[in-house]
Amino acid sequence: MSSRKQFQGEELMEKIVSLCKRRGFVFPGSEVYGGLANTYDYGPMGVELKNNIKSAWWKYFVQDRDDMTGIDGGIILSPKIWEASGHIKNFKDPLVECKKCHKRFRPDKIQDAFNPPSPKGFGEARCPDCGGGLTEQKMFSGMFKTVIGPVEEEGMIAYLRPETAQAIFANYKNVLDSTNKKIPFGIGQVGKAFRNEITTGNFIFRTLEFEQMEIEYFISPDSNWKKIFDEWVDYIHGFMEIIGLDPKKMRDREIPAEERAFYSKRTIDMEYKFPFGQDELWAIAYRADYDLARHQESSGENLEYFDDETKQKYIPHVIEPTFGVDRTLLAIISEAYYEEEVEGETRVVLKLKPQMAPYKVAVFPLLKNKPELVKKARDIYLALKKNFNVFWDDRGNIGKRYRYQDEIGTPYCVTVDFDSLENNDVTIRDRDSMKQSRIAIAELKDYFKEKIGC
Repeated sequence: MSSRKQFQGEELMEKIVSLCKRRGFVFPGSEVYGGLANTYDYGPMGVELKNNIKSAWWKYFVQDRDDMTGIDGGIILSPKIWEASGHIKNFKDPLVECKKCHKRFRPDKIQDAFNPPSPKGFGEARCPDCGGGLTEQKMFSGMFKTVIGPVEEEGMIAYLRPETAQAIFANYKNVLDSTNKKIPFGIGQVGKAFRNEITTGNFIFRTLEFEQMEIEYFISPDSNWKKIFDEWVDYIHGFMEIIGLDPKKMRDREIPAEERAFYSKRTIDMEYKFPFGQDELWAIAYRADYDLARHQESSGENLEYFDDETKQKYIPHVIEPTFGVDRTLLAIISEAYYEEEVEGETRVVLKLKPQMAPYKVAVFPLLKNKPELVKKARDIYLALKKNFNVFWDDRGNIGKRYRYQDEIGTPYCVTVDFDSLENNDVTIRDRDSMKQSRIAIAELKDYFKEKIGC
């Protein structure tokens, strides 16, 4: 029998961070040189989980829909794009700086640390890190600047993209001209974005470099955008089940007009109950024709769409669902993390959906020093690898191998023992229930296809 231990808040977060480092999901960035604040690298397990998230997203939102297609836009775009979109002018945050340690903070994120601000500054408010005094607010650019050209003084200033959306808008006409898509249709993209974030903490929730999964869905300005918006909200909710998130931990927060971007007529933040509290995981916004209209005006390129049915020309309006890969990964691990008491010992297990698990199956010989067991196990391993991502493990004893596979979320373990040599069957151990059963080797492929769903 087993019983689950309950953890919340900071304690749960510490356990998740520890597991991610220990088992190769997430490493601190540049750790060999003492680290680089607000950066992380994904290890062997983390990159597999990320790729599973992105593959599931791409299939559900792009490949499974007739009204969707995709692109992979550049990270460095013409600076004229960011001028037209308003990012160079408006993509800034107010910050205060500690006079002692010189760290900078967003006032809205450490509001509890401040007395009511006065025109001269923040009065008696102190730095949350060292207790030093704080300066007046100053505006700080959230975009990373770089220079194109061999000589910095003569080069062209460019920016690492702070979002993936603008590459879609810049290629909207190319997609129309090169495909048979007609409005309404959408363009999806998965890719890196970069923001010069000052507010740190909460692990990979907010970082300098992150991955987005975004859709720009183009509609007629005369269409019922409210109905289409609501349909997208429902469709996004369906993605939760695919990746293993509990709908009870999600809530849709309608963003009031005074908090929305000036061009947005409606925005919903889909918030998940992370260990550190309810916060934005995904979002959807109605951007109207702001982006395409700005790019048409700035570029001089005609971005109007000709509707064959109505014989009208118009600039399409846009509904934008957006998803953070890193935040989604953090939500999935938070959801899946369990500690259980099993026969007086603590078992740590990630109860990931099989489709999300880095490895679907692990194969081991009962003993690594018995060549006949190793050969049989290797044959099974190589056969299953043709259809699944399979982990080979012959280290230590069986108990330790099980515990390792539990911590990386592998749903099934296959053990080849001496009975396997005579009966051509193996022991299958289920991660969640820990129950074991014997399955014929010839039936393994079909068995796992049914269980894993692929």
